[in-house]
Amino acid sequence: MQGITNTVKHLLIINGIFFFASNLYGAFFNDLMALHFFENPAFQFWQPITHMFMHGSFNHILFNMLGLWMFGSPLEQLWGRKKFLFYYFSTGLGAAALQLFAYSFTFYPIMDTLTSAGFSTRDILDSLAVGDMNLAWLEHVSRDAVQSLYNSYVVSMVGASGALYGVLVAFAFLFPNIPLRIIFLPFLPIKAKYFVPILIFGDLFFGFTSYSMGPIAHFAHVGGALTGFAMMLYWKRNQFNQNRWN
Repeated sequence: MQGITNTVKHLLIINGIFFFASNLYGAFFNDLMALHFFENPAFQFWQPITHMFMHGSFNHILFNMLGLWMFGSPLEQLWGRKKFLFYYFSTGLGAAALQLFAYSFTFYPIMDTLTSAGFSTRDILDSLAVGDMNLAWLEHVSRDAVQSLYNSYVVSMVGASGALYGVLVAFAFLFPNIPLRIIFLPFLPIKAKYFVPILIFGDLFFGFTSYSMGPIAHFAHVGGALTGFAMMLYWKRNQFNQNRWN
């Protein structure tokens, strides 16, 4: 791999600034810039973009930025700045869209059950906002359902992981036979065309089961990967005109 490219460098710097600001201003900055669920009053229209620059911990930003540097720089060298940025933000938005859809898939059916039982939408949302579970809800839905309802409502999504998965897909698409190493298996190189699908299927497994370790937005990873795959297929089949981005 060659050195870091200008656009990737600027993305790393912006992510670093956001990380510093989130540690300096805490919950206020998180409420403003992290991605919240539609029904949460903290949701703002800019958050599908700004959440890509937010990270929850030093390890979170470290691994994402290492991945962006390693796999994003070759793409920018090949595509140029404009096309790379268009792809990067498109996959990040695709990641946000699928994760929000996953939350909606949980949230709205439970809400429909409660409102059909006579509870008003406003009262339910007010209770969720203060973390106050109405025990009468348990006559109509399970305690786990109430917890899922609450989690979907209060969740805040942060990180460049969704866009990074898109970058990984493009890298595997363009450089399929380059060997990569899984961090937990450092002596087992795997070709990019196998490495990336393993990551995606892992997220699908953890997204649909209860085995996930920690608050990881697995469907955001899948959304970024699927968006990236669709874009790469489209560009390949239509012989995308590189000059359009000059």
